[in-house]
Amino acid sequence: MRTREKLAAGAAVALLMLTGCAGSGESGGAGGKAPATATGSLEDLAADVKCKPNIQTDADEIRQAICTNPDGKFVLATFATDRGQREWINDAKDYGGYYLVGRKWVAVGDDGVVKALRGTLGGDVEIGVDHHAHTHSG
Repeated sequence: MRTREKLAAGAAVALLMLTGCAGSGESGGAGGKAPATATGSLEDLAADVKCKPNIQTDADEIRQAICTNPDGKFVLATFATDRGQREWINDAKDYGGYYLVGRKWVAVGDDGVVKALRGTLGGDVEIGVDHHAHTHSG
């Protein structure tokens, strides 16, 4: 779907601005036990991690904001459907980064920020493609 592709591309640009290029390719474990996965609106999740969301996208399918808290800067997005969320993540992971995934929400940032957020929001860590590991042959 065109709208979803545009939103994923926008998220990828925001991610690259926040974190630079791809992650290190390490395992997705955040270390330690995470709390039960949080639920709620974008504003509820932002309040849980003590950030004031700067809303970038406010659409029926996705709401997306840039957040900053003491742990760093990250993208926080909520989705209308589980399928829409999974399609967005699958598209965005091509751009690298670290993804903290809950039910109908995702937080995207660097490894340290995602680990810190997981301590409050719970969820599962997924890692995007590490383009640094690719070599070019000539």
